[in-house]
Amino acid sequence: MVTAVTNFGRSGVADWLVQRVGGVILLLWLCFAGAILLGNPDLGYQEWKAVFEATWVRIFSLAALLSLAAHAWVGLWCTLTDYITPRLIGAHANLLRGVLVLVCIATLFIYVVWGIQIIWGI
Repeated sequence: MVTAVTNFGRSGVADWLVQRVGGVILLLWLCFAGAILLGNPDLGYQEWKAVFEATWVRIFSLAALLSLAAHAWVGLWCTLTDYITPRLIGAHANLLRGVLVLVCIATLFIYVVWGIQIIWGI
């Protein structure tokens, strides 16, 4: 019942895949950024900006941002559905869970839009 309302009808396999693929993309991006930082100890703003002017870096960063949002969504959804239940919280658990899901969606949406503006310099 809960999955049909807040999970948009996806299966557990889809959630598992989103978590794993998103995690790999995030790991690759962190290795990329770490290599740049470790390889250039005197890296300044202009050099960092030059790295991010390459289109492929912006696309890679966008993929990492979207992976982070998807990864966070699945994790938050699982946590909310596990812990905000009528058995644990009481009669208003479904309403509370719905409000918290909307807050999570709005927050992730704002972060993604803000990240796109930063990455693409809009």
